[in-house]
Amino acid sequence: MRPFLLLATRADDTVADAEYAAVLRYGGLHPEELVRVRLEQAPMPEVDLEAFSGIVVGGSPYCTSDPESSKSETQRRVEQELAVLLDRVVAADMPFLGACYGVGTLGVHQGGVVDGTFSEPISTVPVTLTEAGCADPLFGALPVTFDAFVGHKEAMRVPPPHAVVLASSPACPVQAFRVGRNLYATQFHPELDVEGIIGRVTVYRQAGYFPPEEYDEVVARLRRSRVEMPSLLLRRFVERYRR
Repeated sequence: MRPFLLLATRADDTVADAEYAAVLRYGGLHPEELVRVRLEQAPMPEVDLEAFSGIVVGGSPYCTSDPESSKSETQRRVEQELAVLLDRVVAADMPFLGACYGVGTLGVHQGGVVDGTFSEPISTVPVTLTEAGCADPLFGALPVTFDAFVGHKEAMRVPPPHAVVLASSPACPVQAFRVGRNLYATQFHPELDVEGIIGRVTVYRQAGYFPPEEYDEVVARLRRSRVEMPSLLLRRFVERYRR
């Protein structure tokens, strides 16, 4: 089997390793079936699209909609490299699944508008499939409404004109969309379970997602969550596209 490619941008090793482990676990993959590239550490190597079954883009501390003047040199490099890669991936209609940061990367690349209008605090939200989502070969494996973990400072305000919106939540109209037949982006995190999101909350408690003094309250609320369905999306993506 050709492996999948995970493109990651999290500088904290604990979070980066947990994300990699979660994609392996919920994708049903062995380590040799998932090649990880940490873009925050070094420039993207040459990617032979024919060598991979599909591409997964993990979440990120980067916000695509941040003013260019506030972005680090590394963030600007990563965004440029992803845009160049997406030129090829979109043209090939290659299997692609971007979790959270995928909305900013794929959405902006395809002409959508991403900003802070529909941001959501770190929480559990009900996500509801659209009619197109129910009919989609990936999202159709999910219940019509399911709980998912979110936590994002930016979101899709205007979808790309040719994108198919697959899911929404009460505070975020675009929780998922598809471009072409095989490129997907979600605002929610299909790779996160309770321990996974608590790990991220702990590392990013000073990153502006919530007032730091509310950390204990946020963790207690997350521990009461029952989020079980979103990970089916990763498994379905792997099952559909492995070759």
